[in-house]
Amino acid sequence: MSKKLPNLLFFGIDSLRRDHMSHYGYPRLTTPHISKYAEGGVTFEECFSPHIPTTPGYANMMTGRDCFGTDVVALAQKEIIAGVPVLAEILREKGYTSTCIGFKGNASGRGYDTYLDFAGWGPDHEDGRAHKAQNLNDVAIPELERLAKQDQPFFLFMRHMDPHSPYLAPKPFQDIFFQGDAFDPSDKRMQKVYDFKPFGDYIGSWVPKGCTNPDYVIAQYDAAVAYMDACIQQILEKLAALGLEEDTIVIFTSDHGETLYDHDCYFDHHGMYDCTLVVPLILRWKNHLPAGMRIPGYCQLKDVTPTLLDIMGIDVDLPFEGRSLKPLIEGKPREAEPEFYITECTWMRKHGWRTPEWKLIVALEPDFHFKPEVELYNLVKDPEENHNVAEENPEVVEVLKKRMYAFIEKREKETGRPAPIYTNFLMNGRPFASSQEAYDSKYIGGIADAVKLQAEDKK
Repeated sequence: MSKKLPNLLFFGIDSLRRDHMSHYGYPRLTTPHISKYAEGGVTFEECFSPHIPTTPGYANMMTGRDCFGTDVVALAQKEIIAGVPVLAEILREKGYTSTCIGFKGNASGRGYDTYLDFAGWGPDHEDGRAHKAQNLNDVAIPELERLAKQDQPFFLFMRHMDPHSPYLAPKPFQDIFFQGDAFDPSDKRMQKVYDFKPFGDYIGSWVPKGCTNPDYVIAQYDAAVAYMDACIQQILEKLAALGLEEDTIVIFTSDHGETLYDHDCYFDHHGMYDCTLVVPLILRWKNHLPAGMRIPGYCQLKDVTPTLLDIMGIDVDLPFEGRSLKPLIEGKPREAEPEFYITECTWMRKHGWRTPEWKLIVALEPDFHFKPEVELYNLVKDPEENHNVAEENPEVVEVLKKRMYAFIEKREKETGRPAPIYTNFLMNGRPFASSQEAYDSKYIGGIADAVKLQAEDKK
């Protein structure tokens, strides 16, 4: 290696469902380039983002801390608790120069030397489609070339937005996974989406007028992933052309998954179902990490920063809750963490407990989907979580609640702060009084409103 410390090329892909990647067994060929590249590295089969959506997910990822350690559970939170450094700040202390693309303004996006942006939300071209990944490439590839000329090791973070709605991949990708009838008037399945007041106008603003088939929209999500995958290949090819593969750790991961037509959550990323909690985690460092390794067993986003630092050979005296995955890569034992605490706080405020067999979800205020206060799913018998069995299994609910509340109490004592899920509310600093109030109060609007909200979030 030409550098004492390796570079870090970080693909942070928003809303990427692990189970919609062909690399993880999805039947549609959505990620052939990532998969081919991953053959030279390590794939973790069961990585979870336990605190959703974006802001807490990245906070865990970039600090190595859980939600108690970051004090972040809500999308709107602007700061991580004082004294907790993020990865860019840690690496800066070790002599790294850093660039952040598309993530300015987020709580985890601080500490970079350079910030660059790109058009990464709605339609941005005369074809009416969203060229998100190519727009990112137009910024990232020149920046990679610039960083390659520096003497210091670099950290280049890229936030890809293609799997985030609106799903508007350009041709030829937009139709590669769907050639059926998207406008069959006898198909009524999309009507409940349009009738859902909080999201209906937003989804209707980018789904083709008259679309009745949710399978078409799901195919558009898959097309956006495939388009992004092809664009990512350009960056990987540039890395190789610059002769940097042996000097650079490459990571692919996501802040959370995506609800498509699942659980009545309608093409978003709320609901603590596994479609939202499961994320990819892939590492490659040519001639330094094993090739073709797939590691089973659970890990979490809080393990990302400790793992990267360990692989880089960087020692830091920080109280991580996450733990390095390097022992597993080396074939050594690592104590498992098969059950864990989960939270969400954007459209619904809930927390819960997940084990290999059970998923408990407890609402802390009424939600706009009018879902029951307590949900329980048997993940062995019902892996898609379609059958709430809380009423049939009250003893299981109580056991899981006991474990969850004991964990909360333990972490509150350790941090000296209340659980952040208890101090963040969805409406004016108070809980919603009813599901109807939540339903009437939450509204995205059209795609222009969503673009505006995204821009405000970056300020």
